[in-house]
Amino acid sequence: MATRQAHARWEGTLREGKGTVDFAGGHFNAPYSFQSRFGEGAGTNPEELLGAAHASCFAMALSLALTEAGLKPRYVDATAHVTIAPKDGGFAITRSHLVCEADVPGTDNATFVKHAESAKANCPVSKALAGTDITLEAKLRA
Repeated sequence: MATRQAHARWEGTLREGKGTVDFAGGHFNAPYSFQSRFGEGAGTNPEELLGAAHASCFAMALSLALTEAGLKPRYVDATAHVTIAPKDGGFAITRSHLVCEADVPGTDNATFVKHAESAKANCPVSKALAGTDITLEAKLRA
């Protein structure tokens, strides 16, 4: 299987410094800073990047589960809300709340939610986040 890489560079002190993160062969490159992580500064932060990974992994896992059940999803739209909070004298990522909506002809809400819960538990990023509270809101588009 593939091994992927991402790169980050930080210059300066924690509060006054700044950094850049890049991956995907240069297709993604963004600044980050103390303010973009803990305030309202411009740029990205590790929690957004983790959220992007979690949302995209979950969406693919749900699409797979639905397809394996004989369904043909038109789309799965997922957003991960990742929370960082003080914990044990430092900080920890404490929660990833997935919100998803999908258009899946030929299924009902209960079946859809069952597959969404399975995808939440079994996508590789959820497994990597073991120890983090992962919650889900799943809505089947009518």
